[in-house]
Amino acid sequence: APAAQYRKAVRLTAQVSSIVATWGRIKAGQGPVDPDPVLGFAANFLYQLTGNRPSATAVRAFDVALILHADHELNASTFAARVAAATLTDLYSAVVAAIGALKGPLHGGANADVMRLLLELGETATPDRIEGAVRAKFARKEKIPGFGHRVYHTEDPRATHLRQMSKELGQKAGQPHWFQMSQQIEALVKAEKKLNPNVDFYSASTYYTLGIPIDLYTPIFAVSRMSGWTAHVLEQY
Repeated sequence: APAAQYRKAVRLTAQVSSIVATWGRIKAGQGPVDPDPVLGFAANFLYQLTGNRPSATAVRAFDVALILHADHELNASTFAARVAAATLTDLYSAVVAAIGALKGPLHGGANADVMRLLLELGETATPDRIEGAVRAKFARKEKIPGFGHRVYHTEDPRATHLRQMSKELGQKAGQPHWFQMSQQIEALVKAEKKLNPNVDFYSASTYYTLGIPIDLYTPIFAVSRMSGWTAHVLEQY
């Protein structure tokens, strides 16, 4: 029945968030933190991950990121979920199909690569070092992660919001360098390659400033997209 399917979708959205946050805690050698029913969805994830009650700025930034990642045309994982649902398999199996597609490096993982690039450059990197490193990648014909999109040929509208969130969060957290480095890389790639940033580019520094470890970046896509995937599956049914 539609009402039962809806309840399953709500439970999956809540439970996957708790699973990913708790996995992050255990990987860091810490114990699980129970969710607080007083907190909202975004706040609870950060609370269960860090053990600390997040600031209003952090909650707003993560909430915006979750909303922007929740649904986005017929991307690979959403398409996989709908194909599975079209066979009238159960909701859980359709979600597993989506997660399988997200696990592939050509779908998930780009924002983790962006943050690895920023960390490789180092938080004390000078503008000259950043420019030299990016130009060296151009010369080797290496892709700069977080740029270009199969659908958006102007700026990814989601990047517009995350750019602002990255800036505000970096300033309040006393870590403005990640945003400043990202801005310089964006300007260089735009000028040389005529490519615009996508949603992954500024979500990288946003997540890092929130204290989210890099190996959780792709699982967080599942946390945010669970609402989108299940909505698509219910629509398919």
